[in-house]
Amino acid sequence: MTSMATASGESLPASTRRQRMLELIGRDGFARVADLGEAFRVSEVTVRNDLDLLDEQRAIRRVHGGAVLRGAAEPREPSFEESVGTSAAEKMAIAQRAASIVRPGSSLILDVGSTTAAIASALVAREELVDVTVITNGLTIALELEKAIPRFQVIVTGGTLRPLQHSLVEPMALTVLRELHADLAFVGCNGVHPANGITNINLPEADLKRVMVEAAERAIVVADGAKIGRTHLGRVASIDEVDELITGESADARTLDALREAGLEVVVARV
Repeated sequence: MTSMATASGESLPASTRRQRMLELIGRDGFARVADLGEAFRVSEVTVRNDLDLLDEQRAIRRVHGGAVLRGAAEPREPSFEESVGTSAAEKMAIAQRAASIVRPGSSLILDVGSTTAAIASALVAREELVDVTVITNGLTIALELEKAIPRFQVIVTGGTLRPLQHSLVEPMALTVLRELHADLAFVGCNGVHPANGITNINLPEADLKRVMVEAAERAIVVADGAKIGRTHLGRVASIDEVDELITGESADARTLDALREAGLEVVVARV
């Protein structure tokens, strides 16, 4: 993003700065307030004022945390049931690899999503696993893990129910997660990009995923190949803030190489 904003934002005329912001938003389809502030070396207050003006001019549309190009089609968040049937074999391979990491006595955070639901099933199937504590904000995942009680202790965060993913978000969910520390976190997402990091379509869930990463000793991103190389509005973490990516065989090889060059451990689970 910085290549189009080489001069200090404060030294640019406001009209020029706004035009360059518009070009950046047009190039990527969206931009975050924090990223624009860093790119133009101005405060987030200045960025918000610029975006508000561009919105009034109907050049862009303001959304929570940033702006999207007006008229651009927004990605639709699939429901949990839709996601389950997509790349099912690849997600199961990812789940088996992720579940193999867990040891008896471990504590882990299990995010919402179809891939993490497959991880829950794989964990339940490992009958030798005992004394495992799983924290989740997914109702579907909690019900799957119930089969392993009393071998597992299952903690549900609480919060407001989102129907699409059957997930629990604010209020309450963040408060619970901030009071916990786990050995592992398996975090799902909608995008993994070498420069833009880990992102998600839904902003309330992105907020929770960010805290999950912070709350774990080791944060592992699980994402099928379709999500590799994509970027969405809700930032979860930068590449150097997570420890490992487990993905599938359909992932773009060049993007995986770029992720490795950025310092991320990448595991491709074979079907």
